[in-house]
Amino acid sequence: MTTPTEPTRTAGGGGRVLIALTGVVLAVLLIGVGGYLWLSNGEGGPTALGGPFTLENGNGKTVTDRDFRGRYMLVYFGYTFCPDVCPTTLNAVADAMDKLGPKADRVQPVFITVDPKRDTPAVVKQYAAAFGSRIEGLTGTPEEIAKVAKEYRVYYAEHRTGPGPNDYTMDHSSILYLMGPDGRFIAPVRADQSGDEMAAVLARLIS
Repeated sequence: MTTPTEPTRTAGGGGRVLIALTGVVLAVLLIGVGGYLWLSNGEGGPTALGGPFTLENGNGKTVTDRDFRGRYMLVYFGYTFCPDVCPTTLNAVADAMDKLGPKADRVQPVFITVDPKRDTPAVVKQYAAAFGSRIEGLTGTPEEIAKVAKEYRVYYAEHRTGPGPNDYTMDHSSILYLMGPDGRFIAPVRADQSGDEMAAVLARLIS
C-alpha cells in the first residue's frame, strides 16, 4: 500500500520545525486520549463514547451512523492535507483489513475529516480511495463535524501558518474507535500500530 501524494505546499525550515512540533503534540495527544478513554470505562462506561451523526460521503450521499448497524465501525478522524500521521494510520488500517481474513467483511473503516473547509466530498472520496476500497470517507458542514467530534471526544483545532486561505494545518488527536454492530463503543485502537498489530487487536475484539 502506497501513501497518496499530498497536495502541494511550500514550506521552508520553519515549516519543517512546525511539522516536527506538531508530531510531538499529536504523540502526546494520542497517549492522553487513549488513557482517558480506558479510564472512562470505569466511570461513564463505553456507551459514553460515540453517538448519532449525519454526514456526507464521497458521492454526496447523506450517511448516518445507523447505516452501519450490523457491522463494526473502525472510526478515525483526520484530514487529507495531513502530512504524516493520517496517511500512515490509514495505510495501517488498510493493511489490517487485508490481514484480518473473513472478519474484515464485518468491519467498516470510516475516515471522518476534521477539515471540512477543504475536504469536500470529492476530495475525501479520492483520498480514501488511495488506501483501497474498504475505507469510507465522510465529511460535512463545520457544525456537523463539530457535533460528531464532540460525541467521540476528538480534539481538533486550526493552526494558521500564513495569510492565505489554505495556509493552515489541523492539530488533532489520533486514535481509532471500534464501535460495535449496535453502535456502541467497544474499545480504542492505537493508531501507531502496524497493520499486523492492528489486525491482531481487531481479531481479539471482534466476536
